[in-house]
Amino acid sequence: MNTYTLLSQTERQRVSDGVVTSILSGCESSPWKLVLIWPQLGDFDSLEYAWWLQREAEQLQAQGIAIRAIGIGDQTSGQKFCDYTGFPADFLFVDPSAELHQTLNLYSGLSLKLPGFSPSMNAGLNLMLMCAGIGSSGTLAEVFRGYQGDKNAPQLIGDEEIIQAPPLPTLKGSFFKWAGGSGFQRPFELATLRLRNMSEVLSHWKTYIPNAAYLTQRGGTFLFNKQGELLYEHRDRGILGFAANMSYPLSFLTKVTLKY
Repeated sequence: MNTYTLLSQTERQRVSDGVVTSILSGCESSPWKLVLIWPQLGDFDSLEYAWWLQREAEQLQAQGIAIRAIGIGDQTSGQKFCDYTGFPADFLFVDPSAELHQTLNLYSGLSLKLPGFSPSMNAGLNLMLMCAGIGSSGTLAEVFRGYQGDKNAPQLIGDEEIIQAPPLPTLKGSFFKWAGGSGFQRPFELATLRLRNMSEVLSHWKTYIPNAAYLTQRGGTFLFNKQGELLYEHRDRGILGFAANMSYPLSFLTKVTLKY
């Protein structure tokens, strides 16, 4: 069974109304179908990916790209995720036990098991090790990029935008000019957005992470044309590795859609 057939036959609970239905329902005739298999909805990668999608929402709609995302969690965590990120609840489905991730053979993350530890405790330990780069390819380099800045990436925070990322004081976007200028990703800019995401999740941990046993599970990206042909895929190999080009995670869309 190819990937598109598998996904077209997969049913999960839709966040907007709680209905269990096909995850590709409503986008059968779309010229492009972007299917995102996300980790926990409280994961760095899920939140950051949704931020990029919202940033480029108008362009994606103009290109006729239908988006469907499946994240680990329940309807409550899904609704909280949508409220925070702005991602449309009609396009988000939840998979409480990461069954689809396992079916697609996506990277489950580091899996060390200590005697006497519960599955959630082991997952938490493995997650901390992955954040330190163990069993998580590219994570440390990506963390450092968030602090160092990236002249190959666009500016992420508008000059007039107000950022609240506790424990930092409230910041105005123009603050980052002092760290290096404008028109590109400045030092500390991405790190501040990630801190904001972390603060949000830690403040509502039980909501975002109803079952911590799947903390290390990674996701994947799949792009199909109208005929269901797989044009692009990316399988995450570590935390903060949800795209081949993290400077601009959605760059693959332009390359692929122009090619076809």
